[in-house]
Amino acid sequence: MLIVQKFGGSSVANKERIFNVAKRIIDTHNAGNDVVVVLSAQGDTTDELIEKAHEINPKASKREMDMLLSTGEQQSVALMAMAINSLGARAISLNAMQVGIDTTSTYGNARIKTISRGRIEHELDRKNIVIITGFQGVNKYEDITTLGRGGSDTSAVALAARLHADLCEIYTDVDGVYTADPRVVKDAKKLNEISYDEMLELASLGAKVLHNRSVEMAKKYNVKLVVRSSMSDAEGTVVKEECKVEKMLISGVAADKDVSRISLVGVKDKPGIAFEVFSLMAREKISVDIILQSIGRDDTKDISFTVAKSDLEQTLKVLEQNQQRLTAQKIVHDDKIAKLSVVGAGMATNPGVASLFFEALYDADVNISMISTSEIKISVLIDESEVDVAMNSVHDKFKTATASMRKH
Repeated sequence: MLIVQKFGGSSVANKERIFNVAKRIIDTHNAGNDVVVVLSAQGDTTDELIEKAHEINPKASKREMDMLLSTGEQQSVALMAMAINSLGARAISLNAMQVGIDTTSTYGNARIKTISRGRIEHELDRKNIVIITGFQGVNKYEDITTLGRGGSDTSAVALAARLHADLCEIYTDVDGVYTADPRVVKDAKKLNEISYDEMLELASLGAKVLHNRSVEMAKKYNVKLVVRSSMSDAEGTVVKEECKVEKMLISGVAADKDVSRISLVGVKDKPGIAFEVFSLMAREKISVDIILQSIGRDDTKDISFTVAKSDLEQTLKVLEQNQQRLTAQKIVHDDKIAKLSVVGAGMATNPGVASLFFEALYDADVNISMISTSEIKISVLIDESEVDVAMNSVHDKFKTATASMRKH
């Protein structure tokens, strides 16, 4: 079997953990498997590098930030190769350029275009364990690019797809995918399996277990994905196309605090304004999430939408530069909000889900400022300070409702 294993930053944070992971990798190899390993930067290395950059130049270019941040992963893979070699097994570390991971040229948020198999297959033929830097690639200018925070998951799934791996294991500091963040909701339940679509929604809505683009890619190329803990031998959660149909109203509750709301107040109520606003966002490569447009009054309307906190400054700058053209009387924003969502494939056939969700928020005395829905999810914007209380209330409500449904 060919197995791709990815280990997150907390799994390789110090010497003890590096050797713990090294032994696990060697055990997988000794069981007769070819092993390709993808690593993140150690512990808080990426945050520390960002801090160093801000000390030198708070407005550093994204190109130079990628050059700097990619060193974290390079450090991890070299240390892991040294640990494995010291334990008597054979390993070699490779960076994105040595492998040939070609990406688009968007610094800070590049996408993988192609991956060369030659060097990896050559090293596997030599019976080496191949250890590859996650989170990074190389663009057409031969500059190093990074794939965005959490991008090592995407590196691992892309490699598994390209190498036709039998399995892709994502090792984290939790032992699988839970119905809610177990650090916030004490009785959150671990799921044995979850569909690609549900996992994609949860990942996009703030569940920190997997990078959303990695799930997108796993679904596209049908990569068998397992989320497991690097600290224990517990069975993880399998992410796959078809899951056993259980009587569950929802698969999970997710919260995302990396949200800012922007409102264009009093724009003219005429065709084309929404197009003007969101074409500006597209041109600046700013991703927009929940959008709400009010009913026109006095020939004006309000347009509100959410962006990631990291994009807030740039979004406001662009909107203010174009305020007159957009006919906005004023532009207001709020970055003290959070997005709370429930996700579940069973929602389409259970009309009571929305009612239960809103009842749970009412029980917790939590006010809602925006609502967004799809076939398998409902999201609301609420005050950031209330998100943990709201998450517990919603999780409890659905846990009780699901237990009652199973009895009947």
